[in-house]
Formats: sequence, C-alpha cells, structure tokens
Amino acid sequence: QVQLVESGGGLVQPGGSLRLSCAASGLSLDLQAIGWIRQAPGKEREEISCINSNTMTYYADSVKGRFAIYRDNAKNTAYLQMNALKPEDTAVYYCATAAGCSLDPYDYDYWGQGTQVTVSS
Repeated sequence: QVQLVESGGGLVQPGGSLRLSCAASGLSLDLQAIGWIRQAPGKEREEISCINSNTMTYYADSVKGRFAIYRDNAKNTAYLQMNALKPEDTAVYYCATAAGCSLDPYDYDYWGQGTQVTVSS
C-alpha cells in the first residue's frame, strides 16, 4: 500500500522559513517524479515544484528563487524548503508522485493528506 505523509507545516511570519517533508512507504521515491502542489482557499490546485527521477527540478514562477525541492533516497523522503515566505503562500501543501513531472496536478497518482502552511503576522 502506497502512503505519502507530509509534515512540517505551521504558522510562520512573513519572511520566515519552513521545511516540508514527504515520507513515502510502499514505493521508492527515487523512481518517481515528486511534486508539491498547493491549494489556497477558493483557488485551484497549483503545482509549485517538482523533481524528476533524474533529479531535474521545476519551480513555478511564484516560488522560484525562494523554494527548493530535494529528496533523500536513503530516507525515502522528499522535502520542500520554503524561504522568504509571503502571505500569498498560505495554502494546504500536498506532495504527490507521478511517472514524470507535470504541470497538471491531475497527472499525479498518489497524494499525501496535506499540511497547512499559514503565513501571517
């Protein structure tokens, strides 16, 4: 059974940092593309970052230069380091897997339960 479990969300002030984790079981993340997708209240899901099995990465313009995606194959865990957070980054953040990175969130097969990130003073 495939399971993805996100952690690391919380409340942070503007300009602060958080690191989200996505721990996987039932599949090897090094063979997958791993995406981070977020959904703010009243908005569509938005893919913000992805890392392919060959470690190529993708970032949405809204987070480029502030966020970094990476994974630790030994721990079968992916991470999203988020710096210089803004109030507009407030959302539920999901990790998900697919055969390859895609801009369409619906191309992702397995999803975690999500973790809330709130950026507010």
